[in-house]
Amino acid sequence: MRVDQWVPTLHGGDAIGDSARLMRDAFRAWGHEADIFALDVDEGLRGEARPYGEWRSGGPGDVLLFHYALPSPLTEGFRRQSGRRILLHHNITPPEFFLGYDPEMARICSLGREQLGSLRGCADLGLADSEFNRVELERAGFKRTGVLPIYTDFARYREPPNRVLLNALRDGRTNLLFVGRVAPNKRHEDLIRLTSLWKRFIAPDVRLLLVGKLPRRRHYLDALQALMYEEGLTPWEVVFAGHVEHDDLLACYAAADLFLSMSEHEGFGLPLVEAMLMKVPILAYAAAAVPDTLGGAGVQFSQKSLVEIAELGHRLVTDASLRQVVLRGQEKRLAAFTPAAVESALRAHLESL
Repeated sequence: MRVDQWVPTLHGGDAIGDSARLMRDAFRAWGHEADIFALDVDEGLRGEARPYGEWRSGGPGDVLLFHYALPSPLTEGFRRQSGRRILLHHNITPPEFFLGYDPEMARICSLGREQLGSLRGCADLGLADSEFNRVELERAGFKRTGVLPIYTDFARYREPPNRVLLNALRDGRTNLLFVGRVAPNKRHEDLIRLTSLWKRFIAPDVRLLLVGKLPRRRHYLDALQALMYEEGLTPWEVVFAGHVEHDDLLACYAAADLFLSMSEHEGFGLPLVEAMLMKVPILAYAAAAVPDTLGGAGVQFSQKSLVEIAELGHRLVTDASLRQVVLRGQEKRLAAFTPAAVESALRAHLESL
């Protein structure tokens, strides 16, 4: 049996692409022929995927799995196939978040969410990487749905961090970390305001580390940097690191005293799993898929009262007993995302077709 995957783009350090490669390796280990096909592949990943134009339809027993995360020509191609089909929904940010910052991205997101509904009769199974996303599939009209978390290679988080960066960040400041692309739904502005409040009223030696891909248009980033200066913060107190290499990412987690999320829309939230793996206590706004990914782990809040959040964050940093309770809860939650757990769910979904 062939089990092929379609991914619009295969990027290094991208959660969807990394998950697809791990899934391919699992399929092959189970004795199936398996390849990834993509419209675009990063230069360093040329051997990891084949061009989409090379894909050929297989027999009735073969399976095609389509990772859906943005509109692309793959949507119409998937619609035309007649074999066994799985759609894996990774969520598309609601377009209203981009209004006023990036009209083109708002248009793309709107189109992507419209196209999702057009595929409801084309998949034998609609999978989603969180319960939040699965409910979206149901609302879009998919009859048979399930949950398959992002497949994460835990071993990569036991690799050594960049020691030079780690030593630079361990300079006595409290490091507040958020990992995620710089986009309006992530609400970086709330993180900056909270850091300013922390500096003025709790402790002056604080740093906000913002790790994640910078936007293709600068409007939102420019607004964030202007806010940073308005709040009396310097570029060493609010660090826009952009996309970083893996050893730099590990250094940021290793130096972090607290993982802080104000994001208002997450389809899964892989950095939450990363923070749990790296033993960083999590303080997160309970929106979209965040409660699904964390379960009862971390510390979640439903109202953005910055004073209360900052005080709670400071307790998580300074109260050793509270910190250990939170970290133990996060370690238990990790069991849901181990490679073995995700592979077991993947095999069960495949065998159910």
